Amino acid sequence: METIISVLIGIGLSAASGFRVFVPLLGLSIASMTGALGISGDFAWVGSVPALVAFSVATAAEVGAYYFPWIDNALDTIASPLAVISGVVVSLSVYADMTPFLRWSLAIIAGGGIAGLVQAGTVAMRAASSGTTAGFGNFIVASVEFIGAIATTILAIVLPVVCAVLLFAAGLIFCNKYNKRKTTGKLSSS
Repeated sequence: METIISVLIGIGLSAASGFRVFVPLLGLSIASMTGALGISGDFAWVGSVPALVAFSVATAAEVGAYYFPWIDNALDTIASPLAVISGVVVSLSVYADMTPFLRWSLAIIAGGGIAGLVQAGTVAMRAASSGTTAGFGNFIVASVEFIGAIATTILAIVLPVVCAVLLFAAGLIFCNKYNKRKTTGKLSSS
């Protein structure tokens, strides 16, 4: 059961990495330092004071940068691969009692994959916002993403099962809307 919970925590933190790269790392660092969450031995450094300071500064810089039109779109070019890397790192840091092959496979496929999917969604939302508001509505998207990153991080650490259920439900809703849009678009163009 502990392994399943650690996988759910990793998935939740990875999804949060798709919203903001450094928020889940900061949350993981705080949770580790307070003893609220155990970290895999290889990643004990995440719970250190220097890591906490670095993640705090990086989070503030990342969040602040997203509130400037056009800079936020440019930031997505580096944030996208970093989100995948962050998803892998947060997953690896909480996966315990697994063989190295399983641990790395889950971290890369589930952690990196989920972070990448969420990041792709945020990039698409920002592109739509930039296209319709010339970038001036992007602060709303940035705020929603920031709140999403914080909420997902907290839920992943405190209530990982609830977080996983909500992520699954959100994924189903997104897929359903995408399929309806795709089907409607094909029907209207015929």
